[in-house]
Amino acid sequence: MTSSDDRKNEKTQHAASRLVVISGMSGAGKTIALRALEDLDYYCVDNLPAALMPAFVAAATAGAAGPHPRLAVGIDVRNSSEDLQRVPTILAELAQQGIEHELIFLDARDEVLFKRYSDTRRRHPLTGDGLSLNEAIALERKRLKPVSVIANRVIDTSELNVHQLRRLMATELGMVGGELSLLFESFAYKRGVPADADFVFDARCLPNPHWDARVRPLSGRDPAVREWLEAKPEVMQYLGEVSTFLDTWLPRFEAENRSYVTICIGCTGGRHRSVYLAEKLAEHFRATREQVLTFHRELE
Repeated sequence: MTSSDDRKNEKTQHAASRLVVISGMSGAGKTIALRALEDLDYYCVDNLPAALMPAFVAAATAGAAGPHPRLAVGIDVRNSSEDLQRVPTILAELAQQGIEHELIFLDARDEVLFKRYSDTRRRHPLTGDGLSLNEAIALERKRLKPVSVIANRVIDTSELNVHQLRRLMATELGMVGGELSLLFESFAYKRGVPADADFVFDARCLPNPHWDARVRPLSGRDPAVREWLEAKPEVMQYLGEVSTFLDTWLPRFEAENRSYVTICIGCTGGRHRSVYLAEKLAEHFRATREQVLTFHRELE
């Protein structure tokens, strides 16, 4: 086979994959957006040096099992200025190889970013250079200009909460097809029921791992908590009946052309029972659906 044929086959293989690049201002929601894509079965890499994007795509599309159909990378100001300047060229080169790509830039007003950093007490990645937060935000905007100007879409997250941003990634941006999208969210009743819930299930009637010192520090994602709960027959009964209920009624929502349903599971602290149930329900529906996300309010 000639080298020309090799290049043709390489291009055909690459074309099976889609690359979504998530960039934007620190504090605007890049991590949340990538987690939403990860829930939708994207192969995600955060804080990837831009220069390594071609190598990442090549590695992800050259596996023995075939190309991964969905790729996503996070590119932020921690890249060198030189790499950020090269992003347009790198994406153009990937397009020439047959890579379908989309660049999403997340932004927010300066005062909103400042408040988010003040509320979380996290350090901006550029404040280590001796800059104030306001100076760091201004410098970040300047460094990211080569990326923001070529974005397929710029999203202002100033007025969006975590749930709304996840919903946006799953539906309005067309990251997936047209079937019903599901979000399973765990929460603590002491902090209130999520305002955008379509279904709410109360797990406070179930045995509580909080009272077992061996598993109290863990969450419902940890194997020890899963084993603890799965040893309780009433937990398995509850999970089975909720699954059956949703299996029965979610198709009715699809018949009414609904695009998104949020199922919230609450318990006292939002760490054990509700997290476990949300993960198990998501696992159940991922066996037959592509658009299934999870969010654990008290763990984020």
